[in-house]
Amino acid sequence: MKLLQLSHERETYDVVLQHSLLFECALGLAAVTYHEIHPSLEKDTSYWANARHSLSLDMQVQLDYVERNNTWKTLLQLLHADDFADLESFLGFIRSLSDEQLLYHSYPYVGKKQEALRKKAASGDADAIDQLVEHCRHHKFFPAYLRFLQRVDPDELRAHLLAVMEGWYQAHVFPEQEELAAILARDLAAKQHMQHKLASEQFVEWATGGIRYVPEPSVTRVVLIPHVAYRPWNIQSDCAGTKIFYYPVADDSLTETPDLYAPPLRLTGAYKALGDEHRLRLVKHLYHRDHTLQELTEKLSLAKSTVHHHLMLLRSARLVTTEGTAYRLEKQALELLANDLLAFLQKEQPEGQTDDANA
Repeated sequence: MKLLQLSHERETYDVVLQHSLLFECALGLAAVTYHEIHPSLEKDTSYWANARHSLSLDMQVQLDYVERNNTWKTLLQLLHADDFADLESFLGFIRSLSDEQLLYHSYPYVGKKQEALRKKAASGDADAIDQLVEHCRHHKFFPAYLRFLQRVDPDELRAHLLAVMEGWYQAHVFPEQEELAAILARDLAAKQHMQHKLASEQFVEWATGGIRYVPEPSVTRVVLIPHVAYRPWNIQSDCAGTKIFYYPVADDSLTETPDLYAPPLRLTGAYKALGDEHRLRLVKHLYHRDHTLQELTEKLSLAKSTVHHHLMLLRSARLVTTEGTAYRLEKQALELLANDLLAFLQKEQPEGQTDDANA
């Protein structure tokens, strides 16, 4: 086939870097109320259990509400409505919204073509909500979340958001705010240093630890937001014209003077994920071709929930990804493991520092 090329080269997106303790707070709420993911998080299951039980009874009730209705998503939606300087400005914004504005910012952005439905849904249009639910029917929690927003009283929602955001911030962000702010600032500085050296798509892949995001016609910018609470996971979201990645801060950002003997999280996560017979069986099946969850369940003769758990651990280690309903092995990541291990072993102390073991 012959083609006369008269169009411009494919345009890519702009990348914007943001960081805020408010995002850290909302993602902490997401993490503490998502029990299924706790085994794959850097902070172990006992950490999240203790974090929850240390709260007041009223705050535990608020967390139950988050867990039932996924209102951590509501908080993230609202946080993207403006650039908030601190907790009080964000809480003041929530208080200032009309009922319809609160619901509009709470409904998830699910595409440019559905934006008119989103506005109608915020005004209480039942048909618009039905259409949004149908559009999102394959999403893990959006249909239930949309139905929650349809039936919730705005005053109840507002009171809950104010209470849970302030309660979690005061209990689990404020006591560590200086350390967390320093970690996020170090990571931001490292990303800014690298940003001008890479093309946008290469930079997103580098910053997120492997996510390859190809430009979409409706997306003009990508926002990268670092977090500590949800390490090692990346979380993807959308706003109008924008793709958002909440990405785990790099290991070197966690301390001002990185520990020479502390292995990178991606390295320990990968070897932990592979250190199980069932997960190695999954890897071998996926090495030959992509499989659905049902196919893998049948091959391993395990409960579907157990197979899903093993796959989630492999995904958190970035060894497995999803493509539609199928799971795919990231062969390059697997092949690079030996190189990553060798790079860690050969890493030398920065000039001017000494190895305590040999001092």
